[in-house]
Amino acid sequence: MKKTRQDDLQLPERRTFLKAGAGFMGSLLLGGIPFKAVAQATNLAPADRCFVFVYFSGGWDQLLAFDPRDPTVFTDDAVSQTRIMPGYNQLSTDARFSTMPIVPKERAGAGAPTMTFGPAIGDVRPGMANLSDHYDLMTVVRGINMSTLTHEVGYRYFLTGKMPIGSAARGSSTATEIVGQMKPAVPIPSIAQNVESYNDRYGGYANALRVSGLADLVLTLDPPSAARQLDSEIEKSLIDLNGMPITCEEQAFAARGVGTTYENSREQMQSVMANKLSDSFRFNLAANDQVRATYGLNGQSYPYNSANGRAAMVATALKKGISQCVSINLAGGLDTHFGTQLTHASNQRAGFDALNLLVTDLRSTQHPGGGNFMDHTTILVFSEFARTPTINATGGRDHHLSNSCLMMGAGIKHNLVVGRSGDIGMSPGTVDLRTGANDPNGSNIFPEHIIATVLASAKLDYSITRVDPLRFILA
Repeated sequence: MKKTRQDDLQLPERRTFLKAGAGFMGSLLLGGIPFKAVAQATNLAPADRCFVFVYFSGGWDQLLAFDPRDPTVFTDDAVSQTRIMPGYNQLSTDARFSTMPIVPKERAGAGAPTMTFGPAIGDVRPGMANLSDHYDLMTVVRGINMSTLTHEVGYRYFLTGKMPIGSAARGSSTATEIVGQMKPAVPIPSIAQNVESYNDRYGGYANALRVSGLADLVLTLDPPSAARQLDSEIEKSLIDLNGMPITCEEQAFAARGVGTTYENSREQMQSVMANKLSDSFRFNLAANDQVRATYGLNGQSYPYNSANGRAAMVATALKKGISQCVSINLAGGLDTHFGTQLTHASNQRAGFDALNLLVTDLRSTQHPGGGNFMDHTTILVFSEFARTPTINATGGRDHHLSNSCLMMGAGIKHNLVVGRSGDIGMSPGTVDLRTGANDPNGSNIFPEHIIATVLASAKLDYSITRVDPLRFILA
């Protein structure tokens, strides 16, 4: 075989393009986002079952969210016995926050709420909507044992349902597992915005498109410009190979499945390009006036990299049939070992307010398969661990094993609270994993139980978790 040569006047030869294509594959989307093909338009349709994974980065304070305590019972005077300090009195300078746990307003036809929430969950001023209004779509799981106090470990544990080796993730992300099994007929099956994604057993079709923000997503989906001509040249060379006899190193690449992966990528990218999907995420366009109004973006500037803008991205991807799974980092700034409780509560509030807008939008939008989008969408909201129930000497909270999560929508029971943390130090409680009843002789709930339940909610194979789902949660 002759050596590949390259100079200022000659483009790389066919073999070099094939190598480059193989290098791009697996990097971002569909085995290689750089390939930009323009072809016949296809009709986009929303997936019959959608999934949203919402990450709150840094470890959240569950007393402010899904595992509140009554401050008239858990007083500062009793902290030596309870080792729990709600700290709600520190929020009294901001009228948006309650200084007591929030009891949701009963929704017509939904029955009385069975859960309460911490003050970060929503604005309590009269006439203000908040996430607790959707209690009738929720299951709250409390007392989850994270088995780690390390950010990276807890984060990757919840993403995959498998405890990492050291800090290295094991297995595929849950979104990858869903797409790998369901193979949805959408152009970009999975999008991950500022969330890690892993694929250890499926083809490139199951990879997530990983983007840092809305502008990054638009740029990725745009047709190639002259400055990005390399993408088109790589594609041209690969197309030229189609149906032609190849030998040597080229044959080896084909044997490894690069050609097949490329063909899968190309078909999906044809749909992306032909339907001008990048314009769907340009919320500054007149065609997206309603999106800006719904998500309160009119007072913001493009590219709308706020929590509300990210929530709008999720809704657009699902409603327009662009994606089946979206994983999103919706709130940050939660690793607050010092400072005020108001700072942490405000950071959580931004995420919960955006999530409220997303859920409101999805449940008010009809799905072509019948019902509304929340009838077809499962949402998991999580963080890597929680914060200690006591406040440290610098006014903050440290890392704590006992965690909570929120599940919403399709495939799960609603208006339900399962699990618990202890009334002394909020240690992870034990339950009967068959019934969900609190049981001193029972077992802890771990992240793998949550992931198995998400998979089982869509009747998917959950055996990779090596545990049974929490069947008492399944609808």
